[in-house]
Amino acid sequence: MADADQQPRRYQYRGELGQSALPEMLYTVYLHRVPGVVECSRGEVLKRVYLRDGAVIHASSTDRADSLGTFLQRTERITPDQFTLTDSIRANSPDKRHGELLIEHGILSPARLYEAIQEQIRSVMWSLFGWEEGEVAFSIGDFEEADMVRIYLPMRQVILQGVKRAPDAKAMVGRLGRKETIFEPIWRTEELIEVAVEEPELELLRLVDGKRSLYDVCTRGPFSPAENARIIYAFHVLRLIRRRVAERPGVVKLRLRTEPAGSG
Repeated sequence: MADADQQPRRYQYRGELGQSALPEMLYTVYLHRVPGVVECSRGEVLKRVYLRDGAVIHASSTDRADSLGTFLQRTERITPDQFTLTDSIRANSPDKRHGELLIEHGILSPARLYEAIQEQIRSVMWSLFGWEEGEVAFSIGDFEEADMVRIYLPMRQVILQGVKRAPDAKAMVGRLGRKETIFEPIWRTEELIEVAVEEPELELLRLVDGKRSLYDVCTRGPFSPAENARIIYAFHVLRLIRRRVAERPGVVKLRLRTEPAGSG
């Protein structure tokens, strides 16, 4: 990763995650379609998301809990003994990457390792949607891809899936407006295909008709009220819906019980 991080870039945005919503920032970056790197830092942990052509192509983290070896153990792709073996070899051969050693010792095939690295990158990406504090910066500039395992996650899908996985929806829901706020649909079918909206989510989206209040939509939707509100926020960020009347944003006074992502 050293080559990628040494490329000259110029910062276009800096902020605090407590004040700047990551999904909204990512959507702004998506609209400009410029290559660059989103950097999020909290304490000693730094996570980077590499963007090109409106998609996430890689993500990295300095948190050992996000490391490939830890991820492989957590997902039971390798045993603790296998991790210890390759880790001890790396101590004497620092130029060797963990993945290379796993292949050389017949622990994982290249295909299985590639699949695991893809999931690890996604895991780093999704984890950022749970950060409610920390610094965030976006810098424009190309970067070297030679040492990267590349994936391709369309940004609009990243935003929807990331919001769905966020462990606490309160801050997101609070950005929607009041419970009486009314949204109207502005989506096109091709956009729903690009975002990969699933059938229950489409059912929720269709409840947004320019007449029902936010409260009504969230209580009638196919998921729990908290999960419905979470997804409505994603739809709003992705500009599939908009407020019918310009309203001053305020705290959404919905008595929604926040549930873990995916529980709906």
